[in-house]
Amino acid sequence: MQAALFQPEQFLTSKWYLFKHSKLGQLYESIPWEQLCACLPAENRGPGAPRWFSSQGMLGLMFVKAYLNLSDEKLIERFNTDWGLQLFCGKLLSDNQRIRDKAIVSRVRSYLAEHTDWQQLQGVLINHWKQDMNNTHVLLMDATCYESYIRFPTDVKLLWESCHWVFEQQLFKWCKRLSVKRPRSKYVEQLRKQRDYDRSRRKTYKQGSKRHKALLYLLEKGLDQLQTVFNAYPQIQLSAHERQYLRTIKTVLQQQLFLTTHPAKELNNRIVSLPKPYVRPIIRGKENKRVEFGMKVHLLSVDGVCMIDKMDFNAFNETTRLKLSTVKHQTVFNELHQLGADRIYATNANRKYLTKKKVFTCFAKKGPKTNNPAERKLKSIIANQRSTVMEGSFGTHKTAYGLHKVKAKGEAREMIWVFFGIMTANAVKISKRRATESPPVKKAA
Repeated sequence: MQAALFQPEQFLTSKWYLFKHSKLGQLYESIPWEQLCACLPAENRGPGAPRWFSSQGMLGLMFVKAYLNLSDEKLIERFNTDWGLQLFCGKLLSDNQRIRDKAIVSRVRSYLAEHTDWQQLQGVLINHWKQDMNNTHVLLMDATCYESYIRFPTDVKLLWESCHWVFEQQLFKWCKRLSVKRPRSKYVEQLRKQRDYDRSRRKTYKQGSKRHKALLYLLEKGLDQLQTVFNAYPQIQLSAHERQYLRTIKTVLQQQLFLTTHPAKELNNRIVSLPKPYVRPIIRGKENKRVEFGMKVHLLSVDGVCMIDKMDFNAFNETTRLKLSTVKHQTVFNELHQLGADRIYATNANRKYLTKKKVFTCFAKKGPKTNNPAERKLKSIIANQRSTVMEGSFGTHKTAYGLHKVKAKGEAREMIWVFFGIMTANAVKISKRRATESPPVKKAA
């Protein structure tokens, strides 16, 4: 059966009263818990379903993590001593009770990533919040990149990490366990040279090219020697994680050999991180950061509330998402009269589509310019809203809601991390709006 929702009557009235009149309580009231819990499986069983929390507790833990912008460990420390967070998650601890499992937040995230669909959760939240939104006939859209928490990748670093894993964590380990002599290699000599290279403050192109060539040879030889040991001793069993890591390193070797004879632009699905092989370089074209490494997200904004249109670790052209995005908007809000987007969206196909749908945009007109002051002013207002509201929301997500560097490992886990960060920012806006503003006036049918 579905886990019972949190019943405030079970707890002290004074605590619940103070909680309901706090900012965290206002955030709690803005979230449709019953509908969200219905999106989870009826029973929470297995190693991925923590025994501490119900469905509401697991969802609430993700919201408060983004709201407080804390690490997993610090969140549990705060949870053990803050009854406001406990009421938010529907798990009020007794005086002698304490959560000691520091990995419980990670397991909750894994459980939600495996058993939920973020698009379904987003649909529930947006349908609940649209009663508090005005100007739903205006749609803003833009794309950004939420970076993954990885070191800045270079070919030399990637090859050296691969060599270190093959020799130190596999070849030498198995030779020691099996009591066999290590095969001859230049690993110790290359270790000394790599340390000298890392210590040098100025790394020239010639030095990097030399290290790249030496590490390619060392890695290729190390993989051959490791395969020879595996063939000679069939009793060696690698874990699923080690097998995946080994496949990733072999792919890295093939890609780096390809780059010695071909330009980088001809290489598809380039691996830049061994722990996160799904991360791809996203060309952004910014002055201070030309390339970002993480997830590209196409966002839609209606009255300051952001909706996720698409999340992908591979680069995609956001201009092709315009038609589908307008259909999604009309499905939820039933009307679309004005659209604000960057100038890269102003393709001929998009212009024809929006003209056919009679949607006013902030795109610069092609051909002779008309002298219409009202039209120019409206275009300026829409463009101003797009550049301030959308760009401002990106910065808010990254600085205040834990999306500056996504530290989760795994594609689905990173998507859940980003989803709850964006939805928490929306919930905060809705809660503030309900506390300070009167309900929006709806048009008569």
